[in-house]
Amino acid sequence: MATFDNNITSLTNSSAFYCRFQEDFKYILLPVSYALVFVIGLALNATALYVIVFRTKSWKPSTIYMFNLTMCDTLYILTLPFLIYYYADENDWPFSEPLCKVIRFLFYTNLYGSILFLCCISLHRFVGICYPVRSLYWVSARRAKLVSVAVWACVLLCQAPILYFSRTRDLESVRICYDTTSPELFDDFLVYSSAVSVLMFALPFMVVMVCYGLMVGKLLEPGWGSEGGERGGVSAQRSKQKSVKTIIVVLATFMLCFLPFHLTRSLYYSLRYLQQVDPSQISCRLLEASSVAYKVTRPLASANSCVDPILYFLAGQDVRSNLTKKIRSSSSRPTSVRKRLTTQL
Repeated sequence: MATFDNNITSLTNSSAFYCRFQEDFKYILLPVSYALVFVIGLALNATALYVIVFRTKSWKPSTIYMFNLTMCDTLYILTLPFLIYYYADENDWPFSEPLCKVIRFLFYTNLYGSILFLCCISLHRFVGICYPVRSLYWVSARRAKLVSVAVWACVLLCQAPILYFSRTRDLESVRICYDTTSPELFDDFLVYSSAVSVLMFALPFMVVMVCYGLMVGKLLEPGWGSEGGERGGVSAQRSKQKSVKTIIVVLATFMLCFLPFHLTRSLYYSLRYLQQVDPSQISCRLLEASSVAYKVTRPLASANSCVDPILYFLAGQDVRSNLTKKIRSSSSRPTSVRKRLTTQL
């Protein structure tokens, strides 16, 4: 049976014209995918927070950025149970409108907060590789804290309109929690969403690509890292390995999580707007196809909450050593107790 969807039911110039889509797949896809992200992401981010807060003695700039990135992901993950219940109940929001606004606000805050903090990590690694001497002055824990505060302020300010656009509406015996906004505000939302996508996704993505292109060229230079002798060569090799892992994970996050989501969302929003302007140019079938593509990529955007901690564990040598020491100490504790008992006997 065809149902109204909060994201794709749009009022056109003709007040009696609606597109009615068959999208029952999302009532399985979204709850299942969000549940997986919740379980896996919560475990990974909780572990990362534990290591950062309790097992890291000195906080380097990269540690500060990863802490903020992990906090951003954790706040989002804690909102997923509400969305799991909402989509499993087939778009029936049982909670209040303010909570709907907060949930949608936290989703986009996490999305663009993750993008900007990944950009900060990329810039930090770029400066250390391409300008190692200048990085001694440019890169510091104090500067990283100031940059993190600026990122949070920028994200919260840019995402504040979500609290206005996100709304609930009673429709066909269910209460809808709009992912975008109500139909009458969609034109304004489209302008806002387009500006945010350019400023907080397209530009950071270009910065990351340029930084990594320059880093790869620097790392491929024959004499890179050989000036410091044998000890300097070992240190340079470790730095090179960290940089390569950072490049791989960050690019994978952008290509798999962020890029498909933004492309399909932009396509769907554009077609929806064009159909409102002239329903004869954009068929409901084409609009439905773009909506399906958009919904399929939404779990990918959420999956960045699971990928971000992997960046910390793979690229951080100190993290792996701390975890290894923790595991070894816990496993060797019974042996040491037995030795003390044997000695006393």
